[in-house]
Amino acid sequence: MANNTPLMPMATAVWLVENTTLTFKQIANFCNLHEVEIQGIADGEVAKGIIAYNPIISGQLTREEISLSSNDHNRPLKINSTDIEISSSENKIKKYIPLSKRQDKPDSALWLLKHHPELKDSQIGKLVSITTNSVKAIRNKNYWNYNNLNAKDPVAMSLFSQKDLMEAIEKAQRRIKREKSAKKK
Repeated sequence: MANNTPLMPMATAVWLVENTTLTFKQIANFCNLHEVEIQGIADGEVAKGIIAYNPIISGQLTREEISLSSNDHNRPLKINSTDIEISSSENKIKKYIPLSKRQDKPDSALWLLKHHPELKDSQIGKLVSITTNSVKAIRNKNYWNYNNLNAKDPVAMSLFSQKDLMEAIEKAQRRIKREKSAKKK
C-alpha cells in the first residue's frame, strides 16, 4: 500500500463522496482508487454495504484541508499522517445491544440450533447473550414465544462476529472428537 493512501480507502471514499464537495478526481487520487469507482460510489452502484469512514476522526485529514481542496478543484488532498495506531487488544468489551436488536436474540438462538446442532446450549447462550434456560426452551420448543420465532443469522445481524462463531464451532468439534475417543476406550 502506498504511503499516502488512507486507512480503508473505499470506506474513506464513501465518506468523502457523501460529506464533501470534492471532485471525483480529487477523491480518487486521495484514496488511490479509479475515478469510475468514485462515480459508482456516488451513483450507489459501488460500495453498497461499505460503512463510511470519517478520515477527520482518525486524523488523516483536517476540515481545513478538505475546504482548501473543495475551493480549488485542481488542488490535491494531502494526507496528514499514515502512522495511525490500531488497537490490537484482545480484551472483550461487553457490547451494548439496543432494545430493537434484543428481540432478535431468540431468533438467533433458533438459527444456531438449526444450522449448528453441535454447539452446546451454553455456547449458544454465550454467543447470543441469552440464558442457557432460554436456549433449552427454544431447543425443546417450550419457549414462550416459540411460534413467532424466525431463524435469523446472528452474524448478519451483528450480534457477534464470524470469528466468534468459527471459534465456537471448532471448540464444539474438538469436544465431540474427545467424547468419541473416550467412548472407544
